[in-house]
This record gives sequence, structure tokens and C-alpha cells, in this order.
Amino acid sequence: MIDPGAARDLGEVDLCVVGGGVNGAGIARDAAGRGLSVILCEKGDLGEGTSSRSGKLVHGGLRYLEHFEFRLVHEALVEREVLLAAAPHIIRPMRFVMPQGAGERPRWLVRLGLLLYDTLGRRQRLPGTRTLDLSRVPEGVALRPDFRVAYEFSDCWVDDARLVVLAALDAAERGARILTRCPCIAARRKAGRWHVSVRDEATGTLCRLRARALVNATGPWVEDVITRIAGRNSARRVRLVKGSHLVTRKFWAGEHAYLVQNDDRRVIFVNPYEDALALVGTTDVPFAGRPEEVAADEGEIAYLLRVLGRYFAAPPGRDDVLAHFSGVRPLYDDAVENPSAVTRDYSFEVDAPGGKAPMLSVFGGKITTFRKLAEHAMEKLAPYLTGLGRAWTASAPLPGGEGIENADFEGFLARLRAGHPWLPGPLALRLARQYGSRAARLLDGAGGIGDLGRDFGGGLHEAELRYLIAHEWARNADDVLERRTKLGLRVGASARAALEEWMDGAG
Repeated sequence: MIDPGAARDLGEVDLCVVGGGVNGAGIARDAAGRGLSVILCEKGDLGEGTSSRSGKLVHGGLRYLEHFEFRLVHEALVEREVLLAAAPHIIRPMRFVMPQGAGERPRWLVRLGLLLYDTLGRRQRLPGTRTLDLSRVPEGVALRPDFRVAYEFSDCWVDDARLVVLAALDAAERGARILTRCPCIAARRKAGRWHVSVRDEATGTLCRLRARALVNATGPWVEDVITRIAGRNSARRVRLVKGSHLVTRKFWAGEHAYLVQNDDRRVIFVNPYEDALALVGTTDVPFAGRPEEVAADEGEIAYLLRVLGRYFAAPPGRDDVLAHFSGVRPLYDDAVENPSAVTRDYSFEVDAPGGKAPMLSVFGGKITTFRKLAEHAMEKLAPYLTGLGRAWTASAPLPGGEGIENADFEGFLARLRAGHPWLPGPLALRLARQYGSRAARLLDGAGGIGDLGRDFGGGLHEAELRYLIAHEWARNADDVLERRTKLGLRVGASARAALEEWMDGAG
């Protein structure tokens, strides 16, 4: 039992953000950069929930046009360019091939949608749509021969978990305090302030703080925080939808991805993943359980494999599924019956009786629009927070993006390798992709591969682990293998156990 008298006082801040997913980290970053004092508390690891279990895309959302979500698509397309410029090490352009067959959306409708897609946003770096004769281009080789025409368009790939960490890192470097594994257990208004209690899971210590404003960016747990933690009521509801993905070996040649249409009108992404793998998803299934316990079921796995069988000449089977994961998307409940048609837009609720101590709750949102969502959140809070600085994130790089001029990742990689000629090519590429210009800090003082220390597998050395512990809140093997890197797909159980033992000792 925690002794209340032994609670640690964290003082008073302008803003307390509850939730360390992409929206919470983005809001903490934006607020800290405007001169506010900020504490972010997250019950687990950064991005451990929905934000690290996405389809790994920064995209406009082509299919949202069917549901007339023009505002959201426009915003997402603009943000696609903003984020590509801000973090070209973890975000990169990708071309998507969309085969057209009988019984699918009519070609004129798809072509009209792609025309809108090309023109709704300020497309600067990404090429536009083109029509492919699948009998004449390499993109058609992997497809069944009855598919003869496809459209090719642009979107972007993102390392979603690293996007969360980089937003939190930027917030911290601007003065925010990031508390991981510190769940918020109570929040109550008193004398014009929020009195917040969090528990440090590592030590069992109860911590208390006071805040002028509270942000509830907890995704699937947003209603729980409103009612159980803050003791308030809300007229808005969140709708939980499970999305599952499969990881298989890559079964086509080329760096392009595919977007295929199932007979139920859902679209499925088939993307290159970690060089030699493929990521397939996602499903849209209503979810009513505990978000912490979400997992793909055999019905979803069969569904995704069946879609691949409709399109590809040699699709993977059940035995070819190397891994799978699921996330719970917290969609704003707009009362639409079909889960695939529920809006992917976001909404805010501000609870501020008497005009003091506001609580802003975030409903919905998507990876692509996290920066703009944070900007809009600060606009909602501006009437309650004096001294708030101007919006600033639209032209600011994320950590590691500085020094990669004009999003020229290849040029940056060449410079990194020239400065560290002893680095093996695959390791140099991985470090450049994950850390960008911050890779130089990780490699500081090393004159050869031996200076990086023990290799736990996949080129994961002690020097990288020390960097992740010191700068990126990594505390255990899952933090490193599943979120800070994707090396969990490459190392075995023995390497994982050795890493866990090493990190226990380092802690």
C-alpha cells in the first residue's frame, strides 16, 4: 500500500497531458514549444497502445473520399508533405499500385477519386497518379493475369512508434517532463487547478502535481479517464474498432506497395516491411474488450489471406504468416453502423465549468494528422492559458530530421557512411533510418565496430542500448525490439533473453 504522506510533489505546471501516444506526445511537443510548462504521464511505454500498431502510413486516406470526408483528406494530404519534410529519416515516399478488376468500384470513380487525391493537398515532393498496363510493367508480374489495368499513386511510409518517441523527445528538449510507466490514478479540480496523482510503477511512489489545464489524450481509454479518473461526464462517445495486420515474407519484386479492394468494398494495404517482409492489413472489427488484451483472431487472419488470394498469383498461406498484431482504434462515434464508414476525423471536448481549469479530451485522430490535431488542441485551450506562444510546428524538424536538407535521405546516408567508413552498410542504413542526424550522437567516440560493444543480434550493440536508455525512455527488451527498433522480427528468443538480462543490469 502506498503511504499518502510519502507522496512526491512534482510542483505546478501549465499543462498535464495524460497519454503518451502520438496525440499526447504531439500536444506536449506543441505546448512546450509555445513556452508552457508541461508534464506528460503515460501508464506504459510511449506508443505502446494504438500508435505503434497502425498500418505504418502517412497518407491522405483515399477511401475517405467515398464518405465525403474532404476536410480530413485535404488536411491529411497537406500534413503528408509537412511530416515528410520534418522527419525524412522515418518517413519516406512509397508508390501504391491499385489493380482494377470486374465487380469493383468503377474505373471512372476510382480515377476521379485519384484526381481529387492529387489536387486536394499541396503536393510538392510526391509524383502524381499514372495508369499502368499490367501486361507491360513489372508491377503486374505478381498479380493474377485477369488483372490488366492498375492505377499507381503516392503516399508515404512511417515508422509509427519512432514518430511517437521523436515527438516526445522534442517535447522534452523544449522543457517538458515525460513520465513513462506512471499511470494517472486520479485528477480532481480544486481552487482553479487540476490536482493530479500519478504512480511511478518502477518504485511504487505516489507523485502529485497541479496543473492549470489537463489534456486527456488516452485513445481507447478516453472515456475511462473522463469518468473514473476525473469524475466527470461526457455526452461524446468513442467507438472502438480493432484493426489487425499480418507480417509475411515479401512475395513480389520491387519497392512499390499494393492497395487492393475486397468484395466487401474494404481496401487492404500490402506494403513492403523491413526490407524482406510484407505488412498486410487492416481489418475493421467492432471491439468491446479491454484494449490491453487486443489480438488478431483466426477469422481476421483468414480474411486477409483470402483477399491476397483474390489478387496475387502466388499469395502467402497460413504457414507463411510470421507475425501478426492488432490495435484498437478509438474512433469518434458518429452513429454510423458500418465500422469502415465511421469517421477517421477527430473531435475535442472542453470541460471548463466557470472558465477555469479546462480538461480537453481528444476523440479519434490518425497518425498522419497528429501535428495538426495538436495545433488545434492548443487553439481550443488558448482562451484558458495566458502567455501562450504562436503555432510553430509546421516548419520545425523532428529530432534527427535536422541536417537532412530538402528531405534528401540518400545524400544524408552517403555522408554518414563517409564519416564512418567502418560501419557495415546494413547497419549504417538502419541507424540512419531510425535516428537520422542523431545517429552521430549514438556513434560519438567510436572509431570501429568493436567500440560499439556487444552485438545482441541484428546489429543491436550496447552503444545503441545506452543511447536508448539515456535519451528515449527504453526500459526493457520490448521497448527496444518492438518499438524503438523492429529487430524483434529478426532476433530469436535467446537474444531477447540476453538483452533483457543486460537491460536489467543497466537499470
